[in-house]
Amino acid sequence: MRILVIGGTWFLGKAIAESALSRGWDVTTFNRGRSGPDVPGVEPVHGDRTVQEDLLKLSQRGPWDAIIDTSSSELAPRDVRLATTMLQACAQRWIHISTVSVYQGWPHEPLTEDSPLLECPADADESFGYTGEDGSPTKYGFQKAGGERAVTETFGDGAVFLRPGVILGPGEYVGRLPWWLERAKRGGRIVAPAPPEQRIQPVDVRDVAAFALQQAASSSSGGFNVTHPEGISFSGFLDACLRATEGDGTPLWVDPTVLASHGVKQWTELPLWRTYAGVWAVDSQRAVDAGLRCRPLADTVRDTWQWWAADGRPVDHPRWAEHGIAAEKEAQILASL
Repeated sequence: MRILVIGGTWFLGKAIAESALSRGWDVTTFNRGRSGPDVPGVEPVHGDRTVQEDLLKLSQRGPWDAIIDTSSSELAPRDVRLATTMLQACAQRWIHISTVSVYQGWPHEPLTEDSPLLECPADADESFGYTGEDGSPTKYGFQKAGGERAVTETFGDGAVFLRPGVILGPGEYVGRLPWWLERAKRGGRIVAPAPPEQRIQPVDVRDVAAFALQQAASSSSGGFNVTHPEGISFSGFLDACLRATEGDGTPLWVDPTVLASHGVKQWTELPLWRTYAGVWAVDSQRAVDAGLRCRPLADTVRDTWQWWAADGRPVDHPRWAEHGIAAEKEAQILASL
């Protein structure tokens, strides 16, 4: 296989490049050279995917068997369409990293790949869409849905969409799992969102990478929800954090109404916690049938701590600062119980 990874220097893109090289594939990566060093062994091409001249130079490095796009999360649909149009003649398949946020019903309803998507034209600019009063739908979701449409209009049956919910693992740049790991290491009484048996469905970055490469080499098309088919309970997740860090902590399970009374922000101040019914009810059976294999999430927790404790340094990203409840606020909640 000869593939092009758009991105390829951090988190998922890096994992895809490294995994492809380990399989003996030829890998070209295309990025601006700002987010990290190129993976040793790839053919690096530097440029801006929103600049037509840079894409033209990139196209001259082709053809490839497949293109895997890991870098469109902050791009408008029209920018995605520019890249697909310029590279259409260079590959038969385009594997697009999308999101569950493209669904109209997320996060309120259980989802399958047959669930309706948000509507956004393929030529939309960054102004298209809106975020609802309760945080759903999101402008981000509209933009990503438009990006999917742009890929479909260009690549047709050669378009594949991977729709993860939350991706964790070594190299994470958002800060969800590292925050919980640091909190577990600190020990003491830990504010935890009840109920403890609530199951969550994050996936390991390495498993998403492996599935993306499987799809690059396959003949499938369409969307795949990439969520952990078994998941882990929140109590199991925190236990794994405590074991990995050897933290002497005790989760104190706090009712969501109490957390809300203290103004705790779901999804950020307590990462991975959100009370909407559909957040962790995303069916991934189609992906499992197509070859998705997910390691136990306790292994993801352990490996992430090993990376983090060994001076793991993620790419600087503004979302990192959004995650985690302040120690003073947590202490106030604990004191009120």
